[in-house]
Amino acid sequence: MLLRSDGAVATTRVGADEDERDSLELETLIARCRTGDEVAWEALVRQFQGRVFAVAYHYLRDREEARDVAQEAFVHIYRGLASFDRGGSFGAWAVRITRNASIDRLRHLKARPALDGAPVDEHLAGPDPSPGPEAANIAGERQATMRLAIDQMSPINREMILLKEIQGLKQREISDLLSIPLGTVKARANRARLELARRMLELDPSFGV
Repeated sequence: MLLRSDGAVATTRVGADEDERDSLELETLIARCRTGDEVAWEALVRQFQGRVFAVAYHYLRDREEARDVAQEAFVHIYRGLASFDRGGSFGAWAVRITRNASIDRLRHLKARPALDGAPVDEHLAGPDPSPGPEAANIAGERQATMRLAIDQMSPINREMILLKEIQGLKQREISDLLSIPLGTVKARANRARLELARRMLELDPSFGV
């Protein structure tokens, strides 16, 4: 299984329309999965496998373990489709299931959650799919610097970057996931962004110029 995903941030009215259409298509896909449609299930897995793997790898820091947990998470997701709240965010629900599966695996391995080194995937600072050689080189260097900056962040702030900036969860969804007040989420998000910016500047003084 190739654990990749593709996502775009909507910045215009057209993008918002596309998001709305994607949401409707996702609802249709989930409805078909509930009827046992294997083709629809494969499509749903392809759409979310990158996000699920990224979350698992963030906690486990081992690709083989992360792949195993990603497979396990999808089993839980499939079994839980019937009870999934249609009014909620499927992405946030999938992240919750994957996070819980990752922590369970760590407990099984009698290991502490290793939050360092959250991978930076295409949801954050990804290079353009077809940039020129010079642009590609700059983008690659910036992405590598960002990975290193995230590695050096505090565990709490790293998790906040993973959930909010990389996975794109809303503050309310993070509040529910971590069982902390919304105000705490907002404060942590601000601290995380500030620390990431500071780490980036320490590694690359040209950051933000």
